[in-house]
Amino acid sequence: MNHILFDGDRRTALLPFTYTRPVGDIRIGILTLREKWQHYLKEEVSCRTEAYLSGKFPMKSGADNLLIQASFFPDPGLVAAIRKLQPGEALWKDDCVLACRSEDPHADPKGKGFIRRDYPGETWQLRNTWDIFSMNGRALEADFDLVTAGRKSAPISATNRLVAADRIFLEEGAEVEHSILNASDGPIYIGRNALVMEGNLIRGGLAVCDHAVVKMGAKIYGPTTVGPYGKVCGEINNSVIFGYSSKGHDGYLGNSVLGEWCNIGADSNNSNLKNNYAKVRLWNYETRRFDPTGLQFCGLMMGDHSKTAINTMFNTGTVIGVNCNIYVPGFPRNFVPSFSWGGASGFSTYQPAKAFEAARVMMARRGVDFTEEDARILQQVFDDSAQWRK
Repeated sequence: MNHILFDGDRRTALLPFTYTRPVGDIRIGILTLREKWQHYLKEEVSCRTEAYLSGKFPMKSGADNLLIQASFFPDPGLVAAIRKLQPGEALWKDDCVLACRSEDPHADPKGKGFIRRDYPGETWQLRNTWDIFSMNGRALEADFDLVTAGRKSAPISATNRLVAADRIFLEEGAEVEHSILNASDGPIYIGRNALVMEGNLIRGGLAVCDHAVVKMGAKIYGPTTVGPYGKVCGEINNSVIFGYSSKGHDGYLGNSVLGEWCNIGADSNNSNLKNNYAKVRLWNYETRRFDPTGLQFCGLMMGDHSKTAINTMFNTGTVIGVNCNIYVPGFPRNFVPSFSWGGASGFSTYQPAKAFEAARVMMARRGVDFTEEDARILQQVFDDSAQWRK
């Protein structure tokens, strides 16, 4: 059986993060959605995504394919129901298709050729960008139980002060010294070769993924995720930071999501609560307007390769696209299109050649090549996002 995650109908609503990755490679909790499905299925899973992303994220096809909508989270009941599908059958929950089984890896699960089967259980779906942080606590709990089941934590240094130590897990090579770790409100997971420096105050849930670094004197409130090779410091609350991004200095980040290869300048802050305590509206690429989130706390959504200068400020509910450079003093507007350069006083277009050079230098510092495939993807993002740069 060949397993494929397809982007489905939530991809546009999950921009800017899906400009540069399939839906299945969004990280929430400890693992990406793809990694969660691989844990449950015990099989390799590939992604069916936009054509311009398929070179970096290739789909593996087979003679017998189970196609699963990537925005849904796996659980034992859903996995069992999907595995029971026969060729030509599709699994539905109300008006959403969950999965189908077909010889054709490009099959449309909503197509007339499929026999509908209804799933009676509850489902859990990532529908909008703000779900990434608002659902992170639940995802952290589920992932922690999944990846630590039947395993024993690496030793935790006696220099630390621990609360609810049974919910703290260190992978091999993780280092934590002279810090306070309180897992009473959520688990704390420290990945392989991750480093938590001295003097940190941490209240779970928290995932510090493989090779990530928490610098000295950070104050982190859960549920928060720091992706692989990420680097953080300052005050962080209920945020998800994808791999290779840095918020390495003082300043506040709350109820926010940062893509990969982002850098937040020293003493930068975001607001996550309106002065009138009203529910937050956030830009939605799918509806092409600012939509109600239903949340009182909602901060910053920042796409891959975007950066800020020191002392940058963001209003409640701000969306920043891919490859933006924010450096002018004051609050920029609440929606900044991809490849924008500037700030509160206005923006100009961040030309791809300059953006690619910055990405090449930044990635080289972490020992990662900026490839021709990366350039092609970002060029497509530049072209697709031109409609917003007006």
